[in-house]
Amino acid sequence: MIPDPALALRPRPDAIGADWTFARYQAVRHLLPRAAFAGESLQVPDLRAVFDRYDAFVLDAFGVLNIGERVIPGAVERIAAMRAAGKPVVVLTNGASYPRSAALAKYARLGFDFTEDEVVASRDIAAAALARRDPGMLWAGITAAGAGFDDLPARVESLAAEEGLLARADGFLFLGSEGWSAARQAALAAALADRPRPVIVANPDVIAPREGGFSLEPGHYAADLPGTVEYYGKPHAAAFEAAVDRIAARAVIPRERIAMVGDTLHTDVLGGRAAGLGTVLIAGHGLFRGHDPAPFIAESGIVPDVIAETT
Repeated sequence: MIPDPALALRPRPDAIGADWTFARYQAVRHLLPRAAFAGESLQVPDLRAVFDRYDAFVLDAFGVLNIGERVIPGAVERIAAMRAAGKPVVVLTNGASYPRSAALAKYARLGFDFTEDEVVASRDIAAAALARRDPGMLWAGITAAGAGFDDLPARVESLAAEEGLLARADGFLFLGSEGWSAARQAALAAALADRPRPVIVANPDVIAPREGGFSLEPGHYAADLPGTVEYYGKPHAAAFEAAVDRIAARAVIPRERIAMVGDTLHTDVLGGRAAGLGTVLIAGHGLFRGHDPAPFIAESGIVPDVIAETT
């Protein structure tokens, strides 16, 4: 564990792993929802073992379906088995750098056949929040270089393209952290301290698993910003409500018979339980790959209903 993750804004890449991420999530626990949990977890090899327990599945992407651009072995076949068993499936992802159409294209390249109605991205949840704001507001968008904003119902300009937006913008939209740096973080914090403005964060994740390790995500940086910060995406309620609505459009299923499947305790399991869903932690990929999740579960008190080694 790191002694004070809030002081380690830019840790060495090789220092980011399960211990560091867990400590960081614990440090920002006051920003996360609350929930009550069962006393212990059912241990199973994969999701086939819980087909009788759950009638629908809400799936995280990173750590459950894919690691970066690599599909998790057996994941495509498992989704096909869910469909064959008549179980509605929804992907709920905190990936917000690009429009949902880009996510659908990525899943198709990996071999999945998700429809548009089967994917809920936190970018969509943030877009709904933007639509409720004054349409005259100018938002400074923070995301990957070259990513557009045409799908968003607001005036959004790239902060990377014009640093003068730090002063001019009426608010900030944090979609992705690609290219974000300690210097840019400090400049944003100073601008917000000088003139408080709203910050909408469309990706509350602290890290994301990649092929070569982990990347720092907007949730990590946003937790240290001053002023009013709004989070849209797991583990916050609006994301889960959107996923449940997609399932309800196809079948009437009690929430306890819907499983939230993910690789993290503080986003997938905590958020899923707070929304009244069953929860499945995938331990063999993503955050806990190579680690026993039991000590992390005991320290946090975030107890998944089921722990599966793989999807």
